[in-house]
Amino acid sequence: MTKKFVLVAGNIGAGKTSLTTRLGERLDWQTGYESVQDNPFLADFYDDMARWGFHLQIFFLGHRAKQHQELYDSPASAISDRSIYEDAHIFARVLNHMGSLPDRDYEAYKTAYELVIAGLPKPDLLLYLDCPVNILVDRIQKRGREMEAGISAEYLSTLNVFYKDWISSFDLCPVVTIPSSDLNFVHREDHLDIVVEHVQSRLAGRDSVIFPDQ
Repeated sequence: MTKKFVLVAGNIGAGKTSLTTRLGERLDWQTGYESVQDNPFLADFYDDMARWGFHLQIFFLGHRAKQHQELYDSPASAISDRSIYEDAHIFARVLNHMGSLPDRDYEAYKTAYELVIAGLPKPDLLLYLDCPVNILVDRIQKRGREMEAGISAEYLSTLNVFYKDWISSFDLCPVVTIPSSDLNFVHREDHLDIVVEHVQSRLAGRDSVIFPDQ
């Protein structure tokens, strides 16, 4: 298979990093990860979204655009655990919807975003991890990141609504939707095999079969 560039998308706690790591290991792909521990705004954002929302979105815009281009330019196939498109179509929209990102800041951000993505190459495939809110809450609590302690089920539910709206019209590349609450691709090799089969089928231009019940 020729070099491919794949993005993973999904709500907080959906399993993006875990899937990226497992696919990278299995397929010998280069991996790229969201800036979390070294993010200078993320902890402040979760503490006060209205104050730090615009700062965080601008930081992610630059970080993800740089990572997107570098992974695309890599000689090896690559996979990233978050897409730049989610920043604008999910997180910035939700912040504006909640009143935490004023209209003028939101419009300024969208202008910058459109200019940035106009110069970025399209991915070959998007993997969307679909996961119910109760599972997201449980996973976030179990991983115990202090900065995520204030994330509410209501916020995750709002994100899920916007994710489903966005993914229904996403057309930059093929999409594989993965029910991450049903497939334990971290600890079960047979479940990872299912995901790999879908990924390779879509990258080869074939329709992937329906995920079997587990």
